[in-house]
Amino acid sequence: MPDSSSKGTRSSSHSNPSPHLTDVATLRRRARSHIEEGAVTPSYGADRDTVVKMLNDALATEIVCVLRYKRHYFMAQGLSSDSVKEEFKQHAAEEQDHADRIAERTVQLGGEPDLNPANLAARAHSEYVEGRSLVEMIREDLVAERIAIESYREIVEYLDGKDPTSHRMMRDILAMEEEHAEDLNSLLLGLKAN
Repeated sequence: MPDSSSKGTRSSSHSNPSPHLTDVATLRRRARSHIEEGAVTPSYGADRDTVVKMLNDALATEIVCVLRYKRHYFMAQGLSSDSVKEEFKQHAAEEQDHADRIAERTVQLGGEPDLNPANLAARAHSEYVEGRSLVEMIREDLVAERIAIESYREIVEYLDGKDPTSHRMMRDILAMEEEHAEDLNSLLLGLKAN
């Protein structure tokens, strides 16, 4: 059994050896140094500037998606449009939630969310393509979701093991984007069958 009085270990009631954990005095000392860094502690494993840029690009992507879904919601017409409009409306709300979460995380990392309208389209991974018919609108939204899925997978991969909080957030957003893509694909297949 490990010696609970030695520095660098904490006592454990398990028979397995304790994992290497930093002693409490060191944790307390580290927390007090560079306090102006907020949530970013010395053990933060990613390059903060890189993560803030990635998050701002993802933020731009989400806002462009919100705007495109909103337009599609208002412009959708035809016999099959009621259920599709509701899907557009729901996706717009969920994309807005993603944007809010990303902006909050950016601030936690000491960055600033770039919400300048002049910068959004240039930084967004997806495009703002209006589409004229219901089928075109769904296709453009599906393309945008597929772009987000690919780019967010890369972001998740980069963050893995370096920034657990941003990693978890982007992984959750990625899962929702995959759901959106499946919803849109189902709508598209349903409209083609009619």
